[in-house]
Amino acid sequence: MASITFFGAAGTVTGSRFLLEHEGQRVLVDCGLFQGRKELRQRNWDRWPVEPKSIDAVVLTHAHIDHTGGLPRLVRDGFRGPVYCTGGTKDLSGIMLPDSARIQEEEARFANKHRYSRHDPALPLYEEQDAFAALRLFESFGYERKRNIVQGITLEFRRAGHILGSAICSFELAGTGQHVVFTGDLGRYNAPILRDPEKITRATTLIAESTYGDREHGDADPLQSLADAVNDTVKRGGVLVVPAFAIGRTQDILYRLGILERAKRIPELPVFVDSPMACDATPFYMAHAHEHDFEMRAILDEGFSPLRTAGTRFVTSSKESKTINSFRGPGVIISASGMATGGRVLHHLKHRLGDDRSTILFVGYQSEGTRGRRLLEGEKQIKLLGQLVDVQAKIMNISGFSAHADWHEMLQWMSGFESPPKQTLLVHGETSALEALKKRVEERGWPVAIPRHLETVELVKP
Repeated sequence: MASITFFGAAGTVTGSRFLLEHEGQRVLVDCGLFQGRKELRQRNWDRWPVEPKSIDAVVLTHAHIDHTGGLPRLVRDGFRGPVYCTGGTKDLSGIMLPDSARIQEEEARFANKHRYSRHDPALPLYEEQDAFAALRLFESFGYERKRNIVQGITLEFRRAGHILGSAICSFELAGTGQHVVFTGDLGRYNAPILRDPEKITRATTLIAESTYGDREHGDADPLQSLADAVNDTVKRGGVLVVPAFAIGRTQDILYRLGILERAKRIPELPVFVDSPMACDATPFYMAHAHEHDFEMRAILDEGFSPLRTAGTRFVTSSKESKTINSFRGPGVIISASGMATGGRVLHHLKHRLGDDRSTILFVGYQSEGTRGRRLLEGEKQIKLLGQLVDVQAKIMNISGFSAHADWHEMLQWMSGFESPPKQTLLVHGETSALEALKKRVEERGWPVAIPRHLETVELVKP
């Protein structure tokens, strides 16, 4: 009997890990890091529920760290099989996984230097050498090409529209008639840069993300909201700090800042992209032309670079990053991570949160327990790099930038099925989002369940 065991992203929005088993073969779909609350982050250090060497292959839906960041540790602990993904995911993972390792090593060194960790010494979850060992196992192939990845299991990637290389993963289980579809993170319709999510017409089992299962993005114009945030900060003479995921969100913000600047809706400003990973990723977005939507191609045809403004500076070295601390403004700093859980943005927040001229602008979902969520909820003091920092800067949040489908768009995508799946399993969402989407999908007459962490679900046959 085929089954899926939910090693992560069950009842939470992070740590995507699903073990698909069929006729003695084990395929791990995604191998992400847990982020957010301490009890979730602790799972990154737990023993694997199965021996890593017993897993025959890993399949990645996309390159975000909550879907890939556990791979170096899996490989260090004994996994030796292939890692299948699209070309875009392979390119982005090639910079994301070493970057993730470097960030963890840097944070461990910083914690040891300033002695604010409970552990002595503080250790990284894994090291850069583990990331490179994982990358040597990657094998990529294109969308809409079926490939037998292990005995009895065939895989096809379809465009998910979430970030570059993101894929809906469709598995066929030989001899059973079962089609198992993982949405991964499903993107939005009519979003910039990438093509829309592709329609899937059949599945016996659907594993669907639910990040925005209880919310809708609404009709707010993110371009106008971004213009207002920039112009308000310029008027106050401050700096707009945008915590943003290095992959996807940073490119989206650059794309929209370029549109606003060319339309004279904002002034030309210094725009610091302070993330080595974002600096390395942006050229990949330009290179994978087969993923560009019509508007992206049109800007290129007009002779503009869609992913930079006149004053964009891509900052890679830590020395250059530190010089930004003396920049008084006005200007924009875009820096990872998007939920302010780590990375260089912590240093920028430390230097700008106490400045009432400046603005901290969140442009994406902030998981429960993250610094981003706590700032949006109004905390007046926040701990950063071992120090308490007073919050004097303006804290803002703009909707409409999310790269996740809301519940309307999820149902729109689900309407592409010719008949309901025999079972739909909802993952990658907080409790309220999971329950809300479950109710809406059930109203369509579909059987729906919400798996628990470490639960094994047997897959229904046709």
